Amino acid sequence: MSSRFELATAVEPLGGGRFSALCDVDWSAPRGPNGGYLAAIMVRAMSAELGDDEREARSITLHYLSPPAAGPMQIEVKVERSGRTLTTLSARLEQDGKCCLLAIGAFAGQFSDKRPFAAQMPKAPAADQIEPIPVVEQMPPIAHQVEMRPALGALPFSGSDEAISGGWMRLYEPQRLDSAALALYCDAWLPAVFTRLTAPVGAPTVDLTIHFRDPQAALEIDPAESVLGVFRCSTAIEGFVEEDGEIWSADGRLLAQSRQLALLVEPK
Repeated sequence: MSSRFELATAVEPLGGGRFSALCDVDWSAPRGPNGGYLAAIMVRAMSAELGDDEREARSITLHYLSPPAAGPMQIEVKVERSGRTLTTLSARLEQDGKCCLLAIGAFAGQFSDKRPFAAQMPKAPAADQIEPIPVVEQMPPIAHQVEMRPALGALPFSGSDEAISGGWMRLYEPQRLDSAALALYCDAWLPAVFTRLTAPVGAPTVDLTIHFRDPQAALEIDPAESVLGVFRCSTAIEGFVEEDGEIWSADGRLLAQSRQLALLVEPK
């Protein structure tokens, strides 16, 4: 049976590179659908149009034009080029004739590791040593989908000297770590910049890039296991703020990296 996440990110082929999907309010942040949730839908549409299990998502860049509302959406996917080793696709998400999201992705198989090296996982307490954040009714809907156990950084809106935040995440319903789930985790945590601020603000995503570093290793992880998300921010100028993210397995494998640009806006 499909998980709630798989049902919420499912795409239905319409032919000619077009797909239908539903925007589910249960995956919303304060200012609309969570960016990682929408990225997961785009990954599924691209994968479906490619139709090649040997080529997995390696990179996707998304530009968020306008948040879709709850209800039907349409996605148009185009294979821009398919070579011997890599396929590049573009995708456009529309609702009621208006473009909400543009994406470009790269899919490829495995290459030989001739010069392997890798970053080291940050030190953090194990997930079972940390209590999860209690979920209350007033939290945005996505907070009711993802269990979070804070492991790094200061409290949000505490005026810290550095913007770093992170912890262990997992969907409340076990979910295999495919590229769609990793895309969600890359944008599920609270923005790292919140630790430097002293009052709540909105932080809608302008653009988001995700690099999927070890797709096969991710699929081998127990669906009930948590992943460690680490997020850092160094600069906020003229209301725009960047964030770099990493998603790690419990045994220290780097599964995904992300970088996004967001806009800090006063709450409505």
